[in-house]
Amino acid sequence: MTDNTLLGPWIRRFLLEYLVQDRNLRENTQHSYRDCLTLLLPFLANKVGQTVERLTIEHLSADHVRLFLHHLEEQRTCAISTRNQRLATIHSLAHFVGLRCPEYIGWSAEIHQVPFKKTAQPATCYLEKDEMDALLAAPDRSTAQGKRDHRLLLFLYNSGARADEAAQLIIANLNLFPPASVTIVGKGGRTRHCPLWATTADCVKSAVGGRHAQERVFLNRCNRPITRFGVHAMVERYISKLSAELPSLASKQVSPHTIRHTTAVHLLRAGVDINTIRAWLGHVSIDTTNIYAEVDLEMKGRALAKCDVGETSQPSHRWSEDGSLMAFLRSLK
Repeated sequence: MTDNTLLGPWIRRFLLEYLVQDRNLRENTQHSYRDCLTLLLPFLANKVGQTVERLTIEHLSADHVRLFLHHLEEQRTCAISTRNQRLATIHSLAHFVGLRCPEYIGWSAEIHQVPFKKTAQPATCYLEKDEMDALLAAPDRSTAQGKRDHRLLLFLYNSGARADEAAQLIIANLNLFPPASVTIVGKGGRTRHCPLWATTADCVKSAVGGRHAQERVFLNRCNRPITRFGVHAMVERYISKLSAELPSLASKQVSPHTIRHTTAVHLLRAGVDINTIRAWLGHVSIDTTNIYAEVDLEMKGRALAKCDVGETSQPSHRWSEDGSLMAFLRSLK
């Protein structure tokens, strides 16, 4: 007979049954849930003096959850956003257990009473046109690695793809004949189609010729599929080199996602409507895309110039001294 009080079997069902079968979440999301529980279980076992295998539902109390979140912030120096992400996993686990075992509905409600912390929205970082041009020109295209890096940077800028979306891209999802385009599989398995510049299509075409349609487009130096961590490392390497030449980059934390923001801002400056940009980037809500209209100082400056009132002129005389106006008013009955 299954012991419903033990936490271990519930976690196994949560990870394999709920996340994979019921929700069909992407692998990266599954890893995020798993990583949270990998941190939580040893912490909880240490607090209650039990082995991980003997932990029960009751051991995972709201008070212990609060202690775990405090541990993340203080001992592991996690950001509030990370703390909230870990709490979302615990809320999701409690919801899963409460739905399937009515005697734990009260326990689930207590876990959900642990609140998320408010956190300031970080400023959206993007590159100006000269900074993006310098980044694209940074790789040494006389070498194979330089050509690969330039190709990847150009694709990120053209498509606005996330690092993982670029890393997971397969050759079958490319259409390199005019009008060239790419099908990108994004968050939640949602697909979107992005046009490709002729320059991007030519660069990518030279790298995928003669290869199998199911192979990854972008490879590392060992001719193995590049990972999202490899994409991050590549961008950071070139930004580090360019910081000496462009002091403006020294104050920016540039990542592949910064290039995604850059694509959005530059599209907006070019006059592309916000809903098209939303579809281009694969945002579910247009509210997410609206942040680019808020952060672009150049567009704000142009808008301000259009409504500049200039120097205000003083009226030459008082309205009461206007004889024609006063006559008109007296004529009204």
